Amino acid sequence: MYFLSKALIACVFLLAGISEATAGVVIGGTRVIYDGNKKESSISVTNPDTAPYLIQSWVESQSGSAEKTPFIITPPLYRLDKGQQNVERIVLTGPVAEDKESLYWLNIKSIPAASRKDNTLQIAVKTRIKLIYRPAALKGIIPEDLADKLTWQRSGNQIQVTNPTNVVMNFNEIRVNGKKLEDVTYVLPGASARFDLPKGITGGSVTFKIINDYGGTGNVHNATL
Repeated sequence: MYFLSKALIACVFLLAGISEATAGVVIGGTRVIYDGNKKESSISVTNPDTAPYLIQSWVESQSGSAEKTPFIITPPLYRLDKGQQNVERIVLTGPVAEDKESLYWLNIKSIPAASRKDNTLQIAVKTRIKLIYRPAALKGIIPEDLADKLTWQRSGNQIQVTNPTNVVMNFNEIRVNGKKLEDVTYVLPGASARFDLPKGITGGSVTFKIINDYGGTGNVHNATL
């Protein structure tokens, strides 16, 4: 029992050290909306820590695969000293759909400088946020205004939402008969997505909220299942 307690105490101290180490850098947004009317988009990265970090950034496809994407980031790799801020430029370099929004993932990895102290744990932290390309033809369109066009139906033990619009719908929450669904994400333009229904729920009223371009939550929308 004594040895077990010692092990648990050691684990607590280790976890405390990890929490401190992962404080890392601060990303200037929860998503990037790339305006097709502009030549580039940008996002800031700030280091509030006392130690320098090596920052590595790249863009992945919607599926997260290693296939080439039509974006480059400059600079893709750089050192960020304590108290410094850098602005990463995201530039479109290849073809992309111009009649609907496209979803990609922006990855920003912060790697702390190696410490000279013994018995220290260095952890690289990767932040993954949505990069949504909005074509020039869709300028002025607000996803929130189109949310009521979504259609809903039951599919076994899941709820299926179909998106007939040309924008990505990002969900803050979905409730069926007042019960909140777990792990809701988004539905792409012209596509459908499925989410697990709460246990014992087979139908009824649906309420949902959409996340706006700035990461905030919109109004409650109503539908039926």
